[in-house]
Amino acid sequence: MTARFDYFILLAEMRTGSNLLEAHLNALGDVACHGEAFNPHFIGYPKNTALLGLSQEQRDADPALLIRAIKNNPGALNGFRFFHAHDQRVLYPALDDPRCAKIILTRNPLDSYVSLKIARATQQWQLTNVKRRREAQVAFDPDEFSDYLEHQQQYQLELLNRLQASGQAPFYINYDDLNRLDILNGLAAWLGVSGRLESLGKDLKPQNPAPARSKVTNPEQMESALSGMDRFNLQRTPNFEPRRGPAVSRYVAAADTPLLYLPVRGGPEDTVAAWLADLDRRSTDDLVSGRNQKQMRKWMEARSEHRKFTVLRHPLARAHSVFCQRILETGPGAYVSIRNTLRKQFKLPIPGEIRPNNYDLDQHRAAFAAFLKFLRQNLSGQTQIRVDGLWCGQAQTLEGIAAFAVPDITMREEEMAQALPDLARKVGHPNPPDPGLPRPDGPFALSEIYDEDLETLASDAYQRDYLLFGFQNWKPL
Repeated sequence: MTARFDYFILLAEMRTGSNLLEAHLNALGDVACHGEAFNPHFIGYPKNTALLGLSQEQRDADPALLIRAIKNNPGALNGFRFFHAHDQRVLYPALDDPRCAKIILTRNPLDSYVSLKIARATQQWQLTNVKRRREAQVAFDPDEFSDYLEHQQQYQLELLNRLQASGQAPFYINYDDLNRLDILNGLAAWLGVSGRLESLGKDLKPQNPAPARSKVTNPEQMESALSGMDRFNLQRTPNFEPRRGPAVSRYVAAADTPLLYLPVRGGPEDTVAAWLADLDRRSTDDLVSGRNQKQMRKWMEARSEHRKFTVLRHPLARAHSVFCQRILETGPGAYVSIRNTLRKQFKLPIPGEIRPNNYDLDQHRAAFAAFLKFLRQNLSGQTQIRVDGLWCGQAQTLEGIAAFAVPDITMREEEMAQALPDLARKVGHPNPPDPGLPRPDGPFALSEIYDEDLETLASDAYQRDYLLFGFQNWKPL
């Protein structure tokens, strides 16, 4: 009898119960799940150096090698867990392959969000002994949760639409179903394997079984934020164009003046926010932000004279800013895991920690040039690391923004000194302040290392942005 599937992909996210589901699958006997086989920072499991005879370097050079090894591994139906930040070169070929079984694991996004924050706070990611359980309460952040929820919904919609377009049906399973023997055995039947579970394994324990309200330090604020969310998306106008995330929760409006800033990430976001606050002699805490689509529509309807704007940054300056703030630095907000992977696998010539005497100007230029080369590969879908919103193409970001709100004005960073006060005057502000300058990059400014070779590397990485926006050679502000 011909097997129904050649292999499987378990599509999940952090804190959705994927470790437990993997344990159940492996307990079937004729199923083998190989962990996070395409995690960009390790292969299969954190301490692994190889998987099915392939090294991490071999996998990164050609992920199809590992797919073939998984398909051809004898004795069981083989597969792996896959999260959105894993190697994107694997996702679409697996989704489009009808011989690949798709298991989609979901969980209440509030529970997974709170669980993720607790795991990060306690550094406890699995629990096998209840006596070693670490407890913590965390603060619920409305803006952070809104971003998290929007991303999860967008990703699930992308999976659904891709499978619909190819006429395939996945097996959906929820976190709450992971203790139901009948559903787990139903999954085994759907996979076409003969093994069945007679009982549930007891090794892994729920880490945070209490209600979400008891796990946060600000339950009233959490309930208030959740009550304002449009759970059923009643305000959405159907759109049959490919969907892009507008990231509405990042929009920033002035406290009084009817101006709405639609940020392109990696640009002068802090500078514009500070100017919007100064405009009405308020603090940045008074700015309107963190709204969902329904709330943002109401804001715009109540201010029919409003103007929406965004600010583009030169691609080379934007890449340098992101490089300095997220890759060189190792403090809060830094991309430490990506930093380590860039150092190890892409040979980015930066030390483990930047100190005054171990990193000079020549090293900085070489490291930034290497980062620009990485960006070209990353934006072309040739690396295992995600395309982050801070360095994705600005044209791509604007397409997503335009799905919800088209900017009235798209200005350049170098035009802000004149364009922002002019815009404020157009909506009735009598004496707008001048915007300040963005904080300088460190430890070295772009002006200290700039040359035509760096410009060429940037234009190679961001060909579409240079073409569509007409960027010329970078000049200091």
